[in-house]
Amino acid sequence: MSYATLIVEANAQGNKGVTLVTLNRPKALNALNSEVLRELIEAFAAFEADPEQLCAVITGSGEKAFAAGADIKEMSEKAAADFYLEDFFAAWTSELVKKVRKPWVAAVNGFALGGGCELAMMADFILASDKAKFGQPEINLGVAPGMGGSQRLTRAVGKSKAMEMCLTGRMMDAAEAESAGLVARVVPHDDLLEDALKTAAAIASKPPMAAIANKEMVNAAFETTLELGLAHERRIFQILAASEDKAEGMAAFIEKREGRWKGR
Repeated sequence: MSYATLIVEANAQGNKGVTLVTLNRPKALNALNSEVLRELIEAFAAFEADPEQLCAVITGSGEKAFAAGADIKEMSEKAAADFYLEDFFAAWTSELVKKVRKPWVAAVNGFALGGGCELAMMADFILASDKAKFGQPEINLGVAPGMGGSQRLTRAVGKSKAMEMCLTGRMMDAAEAESAGLVARVVPHDDLLEDALKTAAAIASKPPMAAIANKEMVNAAFETTLELGLAHERRIFQILAASEDKAEGMAAFIEKREGRWKGR
């Protein structure tokens, strides 16, 4: 499938099972308009449906930006009633998260501001270039985050820092983002994509059903109490204990060989 605003590569750069999704509007610093977001939903639906693709990486084209926010020109022409009646942003804040069970990683190569920061936070984790910058500057436009910025940022970095960033609109650099818990690791800029694809390939090499289950378990920690989360964890473990991959994985460990996964 071809896209107008994305470049999608399966088995990216020879990494089996890894899909690379690149935001491809470099002249607009990869700003997110309705077409980009619609195509992202389509691309990730195709990734989710392909049994051969087991982990995805999303990044931005060009040297400056992952995605420097939503497309302000498009939004400036919408009336409040349009935003409300269309339930604008609703599909993007949920579909990329709830409907994609397989792991996916954001490789943030530059500015991730507003909607760009929100998109990165939808990923299972973020790897950041040492040139990356994060922010929710919507207040400077007289509005507020609309794709999860006030919610996911607060869960990632805590109330004080999230409140400060949303109220001042200031940007956080990669080092601060890592120390605050927003990103998993900071990588030298020129090594970012290679590192991200290598990380995704490592995930893709794991038992597929177990990868989905581990993702589900960690996400559940944000949605429930500790007691219910522990019960959920045990049930998922028990389900995995009945899988063919569990039997294979333990046999491979005992026999000191690589596992041969079936995803069942």
